[in-house]
Amino acid sequence: MKKLLLLILCTTTLGLVSCKKDTIIQEPLNRTYTFNIQPNQWVLSGDGLSYTYEWDSDGAINGETLDYDGVLVYLSHPINSNSDIQLPYVYNVDAYSYELFDGGIAIDIQSSDNQDVTPIKPARVIRAKVVVIRSE
Repeated sequence: MKKLLLLILCTTTLGLVSCKKDTIIQEPLNRTYTFNIQPNQWVLSGDGLSYTYEWDSDGAINGETLDYDGVLVYLSHPINSNSDIQLPYVYNVDAYSYELFDGGIAIDIQSSDNQDVTPIKPARVIRAKVVVIRSE
């Protein structure tokens, strides 16, 4: 009888211990920022070889982001504004790229053609999307 009672007690204890429910709430580690770039916001460089737009991130891009996190940048497609293209890319002989710095992002347009080194300035509003992927 003692053995049976001990066996039932051990089984019940094991069953109660293994039924512990943990609720794990994980906060998303990435942040997405969208903004529009107007045609008059592109600045031609002094040598005339590139157009640049600088986005002030208001703290979204900082020293910690530069050291530890990943950043993806997308622009709306030059022809189809319902789709995005990830930078860097080349379209219509112009190369689109970006540079991260503490405080923001510089998006550059440069010609990829040795025949014509002057890039084409965008004539319409471009939607930009920046995704900052946090690292633990």
